[in-house]
Amino acid sequence: MLKNKYVIVFVTVFTIQAGISQNKLYTIDQDSSSTWSLLKYDVNTTWHGVKHAFTSPIRWKGKDYAKLGGLIIGTATLSLADESINEFALRQKTDYPSIARDFGWYFGSPQNYFMANAGLYGFGLLTKNEKVRYTSVLIISSSVTSGFIQSLAKNAFGRARPGTDLGPYDFKPFSKEGGQHSFPSGHTVLSITMAHAIAKQVKNPWLKSGIYAIGSIPPISRLIDNAHWFTDIAFSTALSIIVVDSIDAFLKKNNAHGWHKDSRISWNFTFSGNKIGLIGSF
Repeated sequence: MLKNKYVIVFVTVFTIQAGISQNKLYTIDQDSSSTWSLLKYDVNTTWHGVKHAFTSPIRWKGKDYAKLGGLIIGTATLSLADESINEFALRQKTDYPSIARDFGWYFGSPQNYFMANAGLYGFGLLTKNEKVRYTSVLIISSSVTSGFIQSLAKNAFGRARPGTDLGPYDFKPFSKEGGQHSFPSGHTVLSITMAHAIAKQVKNPWLKSGIYAIGSIPPISRLIDNAHWFTDIAFSTALSIIVVDSIDAFLKKNNAHGWHKDSRISWNFTFSGNKIGLIGSF
């Protein structure tokens, strides 16, 4: 069901753009344009953001392949800690707030997630707020991209969920069993995508921290609920950040929405010696 929803959203975006979008990014007067013109502009921008993300590997250079290799090696190395982290997470289950678990489940569900973004975009469109519209376009472009990737990967890898008691190294490629769809985490992809996209538009470091804290609730909840291994969460987080940063850089390079400000934080995945993680450069 989750896969089908991603495919429906993905196809819908491409179907709409075929009828009303342009062949390239263009500029319009954001203040004087009609609501319909702004909608067409945003659909066109979304289409080009998604297209840029999916065609990025064609433009990759040596350092990009090195980062991909680091992500793969880092994820494989982190898997050594999957079982111990899973045991630790399960011990916290009785003390973890039920409201946080409920929020983590519902916010990370595609139908609720896209409804929330639709509300955000609707507000930006009706008020002609470029910043809100830009943020919403960035969210939907990144969500379609990362969601489609995770949906394909989830089925291709067929990794067993912790709850199956089969261990972190049990794989059944292209299995239709829900218990074999652990890697990557769909809830994490969606929540981190939205949190990172919104946080990139904010200057205040405390507000940024609050946004990331809220975005981290679904991934943590999935660990507590024994639905994912830690590496499912870690890889999904890295994937979301990479996709958002790529599309954000593309849109800003093309001055999308006429609102262009550099992000205060640049994220990079690192793997070396005794260090594995994400580094944010201020």
